[in-house]
Amino acid sequence: MIDYRLLKEQMDALTGTQSRPVPNLANASALLWQILPDLNWAGFYLMEDGALYLGPFQGKTACIRIPLGQGVCGTAAQKDQVLRVYDVHEFEGHIACDSASNSEIVLPIHDGDDVIGVLDIDSPLVGRFSEEDEEGLKEIVRVLEKNCIWK
Repeated sequence: MIDYRLLKEQMDALTGTQSRPVPNLANASALLWQILPDLNWAGFYLMEDGALYLGPFQGKTACIRIPLGQGVCGTAAQKDQVLRVYDVHEFEGHIACDSASNSEIVLPIHDGDDVIGVLDIDSPLVGRFSEEDEEGLKEIVRVLEKNCIWK
């Protein structure tokens, strides 16, 4: 069982004294990688010129550019909604950066009303992400939205 309240406090302490997005996202991905079990990727894609580009992450190498509306990340960003995918092989248009990934959760990150990126977390386990994970990770994203100056 993950204590998301404690994880939120740790994330706020880690990122609250530095407003630069890249260092904050680098530390955020490392913290998530250390705390959350059964992951094979944890990181960020950032919006640039109408597409998502690879940002700080932990895990195996990853896709560099994801067009809006493609894959789980591009769809979550385009629709501005959290996508919690039980089995990525059943998600039409899934982009397999790592064939070992079986489930995924993607959460949009905002600067005001604009989606400026996503938090993307993959697992080799089917059905790894629960509603509790989704709610806890929403709080983590809110901390990052608050603690970073995006533009």
